[in-house]
Amino acid sequence: MSAEKIIQEWKKGTFKPIYWLEGEESYFIDQVVNYAEHKILNESEAGFNLTVFYGRDADWASVVNACRRYPMFAERQVVLLKEAQQMRDVEKLEAYIDNPLSSTIFVVSYKEKKVDARTKFAKLLKQKGEVFTTKKLYENQLPEWTNQMVIQHGLTINQKALLLLVDHIGNDLSRLQNEVEKLAVNLHGRKNITEEDIEEFIGISKEFNVFELQDAVVKKDLPKAIRIIQYFSKNPKAAPIQMILPALYNFFSKVYVVFGLPAKDDKSIAAALGVNPFFVKDYLTAIRNYDFRSTEKALLLLHQYNLRSIGIGDAATEDGDLLKELVVKMMM
Repeated sequence: MSAEKIIQEWKKGTFKPIYWLEGEESYFIDQVVNYAEHKILNESEAGFNLTVFYGRDADWASVVNACRRYPMFAERQVVLLKEAQQMRDVEKLEAYIDNPLSSTIFVVSYKEKKVDARTKFAKLLKQKGEVFTTKKLYENQLPEWTNQMVIQHGLTINQKALLLLVDHIGNDLSRLQNEVEKLAVNLHGRKNITEEDIEEFIGISKEFNVFELQDAVVKKDLPKAIRIIQYFSKNPKAAPIQMILPALYNFFSKVYVVFGLPAKDDKSIAAALGVNPFFVKDYLTAIRNYDFRSTEKALLLLHQYNLRSIGIGDAATEDGDLLKELVVKMMM
């Protein structure tokens, strides 16, 4: 069950006694917890019937006692246990989970971890309540996820602006949401987000970013690559080398895979790499400009310069100079 599905059921007045929210992606866990804290009960009901614990400070007995209380002047009460992964003896909640109170909605946030599915505790959770396990979105899912968020705000976004936003922020869903909300406020009634909006309101240059550097490297456009690197040298926060090198390595790793594909049409490449079909043209350009040997060379160089960037075998060269050396060698 997704976060959206849980919240939809709550809106319809359908509740289970226990919701165990676990896994890698805190954004979806926070969505559910935030709704439980602020929306299930109205303001007057919450004063008597909302109890919030934090795992670091809570003991299991206090949590169980709160769950066993009956609601006052309401049909149900809500008990939240946030950051439960920091709670000692969390498994001692088992006795309550085995026999929960139907008038209590017990919501547990267990971030960045999962309960061992083989244990009695995990089996009880599935039997008595709802277990929601989250995973990080894959890189190729981020553009579509972000686009859907834009649509939910009644907006549209052009493809380059979308890629700029996702490429710069990466897999941080909370920050992506915040930036989309910032854009929605600053458009002042306009409905389409452009790369100019990304530059003005998010602070990402439409000309000088990792995506444009990658494009220059793929097309072997050395003057453009050097201009971008010089911009990065003057504006180190725009794209630190620790962000640039993994992005290029990830791209050329996928190029390496393309050489082994039996079919090199757009659909086959997108499916094999797990990328949005919009990106396929970049990989096709890369295999035209880099043969198999030069792709291997690019990957080895990226590994070598990544080590140098963290001081292994090179403690003095500036990041900008490392990048210039790297792109020249890659394009040779």
